Amino acid sequence: MAAKGTDSKSGNLSALPNVSAASAKKLVAAKIDSVAKLAKSSTASLQKAGLSEAISSKAIAAAKAATKVKSVAKKTTTKAKAAAKKAPAKAKKAATAAKSSAKKTTAKAKAAAKKAPAKAKKAATAAKSSAKKTTTKAKAAAKKAPAKAKKAATAAKSSAKKTTTKAKKAAKATPKKISKVAKASVSKVKKAAKEAGRKGGTIKVPKTVDQFDWMKRLKKR
Repeated sequence: MAAKGTDSKSGNLSALPNVSAASAKKLVAAKIDSVAKLAKSSTASLQKAGLSEAISSKAIAAAKAATKVKSVAKKTTTKAKAAAKKAPAKAKKAATAAKSSAKKTTAKAKAAAKKAPAKAKKAATAAKSSAKKTTTKAKAAAKKAPAKAKKAATAAKSSAKKTTTKAKKAAKATPKKISKVAKASVSKVKKAAKEAGRKGGTIKVPKTVDQFDWMKRLKKR
């Protein structure tokens, strides 16, 4: 078992650059049996173990480089493990946030769906009210129309009546005017006849109004 452990340690050391199997055995014999111990060792201690100064320096440099790489790898592994541990928590948090967001969206959608019928009902009520007002106005206008027409007809009838009355008055007055004019004409003719008789002349006197020249002209119009 001890031989196997020594061989294993020697193998780890001999895996380093510039460290041979013989040099590794010398180091293990000097109790420098790990890469970490080799990296912390001095050139003098390696020389006491039987290595030359040049090989000692190279072996220490190789051990330090390997230790550094191992340390970086260890840190990276640790970070990876921590990230792997955090990942489920982050995923769970993201899932919770997504679920919460979906719940809120659903709630909003439901609220909007509930409001939609109310809005539609309000719009329908407004439309119905507007239609009712329009119908009321139309009915009022229809009721007023006969009254206006009746008023216009009454005004026209009154105007026609006044015109008829004036026409009748004018018709009644016309014969009187004509008679008055005729009498005046006859009077003038008689007067002219008298004067003519005095002078010894002869004049033809119309016997009726229709025989006067002005009456003949009036009838021809």
